[in-house]
Order: sequence, then C-alpha cells, then structure tokens
Amino acid sequence: MSNDKYLTIAQPSEGIYKEKGSRFLAFAYPVFNLDEIKEIISQAEKKYHDARHCCYAWKLGLADDNFRFNDDGEPSGTAGRPIYGQILSNNLTNILVVVVRYFGGIKLGTSGLIVAYKTATADAIANANIVEQYVQNTFDVHFPYAAMNDVMKVVKDASLEVLNQQFDLSCSCRLRMRQAIAADFQMRMADIDGVEVQFVG
Repeated sequence: MSNDKYLTIAQPSEGIYKEKGSRFLAFAYPVFNLDEIKEIISQAEKKYHDARHCCYAWKLGLADDNFRFNDDGEPSGTAGRPIYGQILSNNLTNILVVVVRYFGGIKLGTSGLIVAYKTATADAIANANIVEQYVQNTFDVHFPYAAMNDVMKVVKDASLEVLNQQFDLSCSCRLRMRQAIAADFQMRMADIDGVEVQFVG
C-alpha cells in the first residue's frame, strides 16, 4: 500500500454481542476529525442514556499516535482497548467505534468483558464495507484572469477535484487532490505568473 493510501469504512455499520443477559451494541463510523468524533459520541450518550456504559475507540490518519480509547467505567483495559485492538487488527483508520452496554444483571468478569467488547466490535467491522482511500490535501488557488487557461490546464491534466471556483478580474478556486501529487501541483503552479497557492488542509 502506498504511503498515501489507507483502509476505512464507507458507511456506518452495526454489530451486536449478547452474553448472560448483557447486550453489547457496536456502532462503527467513518470519521475525519476530532470535532466529528466528539459529536457522534455525544449523540450516542444521549440516545443510549439508559445504557450502563458507552465505551469507544477511534483512530485518525496514517500516523500511529492519533488515537484514543475509553472504558467509560468498565474495569480498566476491558472495553476501550479491545475495541481499539479490532481497529488495529483490521488495519483501519479514520474510524470511530462506539459500543453501548446494557447490563443483564450477571457480571462477566474481566476476560468476559474483553471478549464481549472485542466480539461486538468485530461484528460491526465485519458488517461494514471496507474501502481503500487516499490521503487528500486541499489548496486555495488565487490567480489573475489572464492566468486562468494555464491554471485550468494543470487542474485538468492532474484530474483535480474542484470544490468551488470564482472567475472574475481576480480568480480563485479550491482544489482537492491526492497527497502524493501535491508537491508536483505546487511546483507547476509556481511556474505560472501571479498564482498564489494556500494550503488549507
């Protein structure tokens, strides 16, 4: 896999595991930033406010240091870590998995909880459509009208995604592209008189 490719899930998916009356409902979501993650977790906590626990794990980006997991009151290491372990074992990123537990009255013990959270998560991932994506970069490009043909030729040649554009005496467009071609794009734009390129994210 090239250094700007990654695996994630295409749409939200669900899984379930039942043991001794307890129900573990797993929900997997494709995510792209921390604000999105916080919002989904907040909504899950409100929707399943009657559940005993709302545990989760997430991972963003290609680096191995942008992740978090939470046991939400379960014994340390029995919920969030097994959820995160399934994310890692499936080589996924840009994903959040929330597992909601409804307690059935019988304690499962440490090993039982680990199996439950792991299995519920595995079920949600198994029910998901796993897709290969590219890391994307977005740039704002500002240029004089006289440079429009040259700029748009670069856009067409590289098959860049145009998010928005404005053509006037002073022109601008927002472009999205694979991270792998971003450096070449910036070099080609630098060769055109009057063009300013701004990295957005």
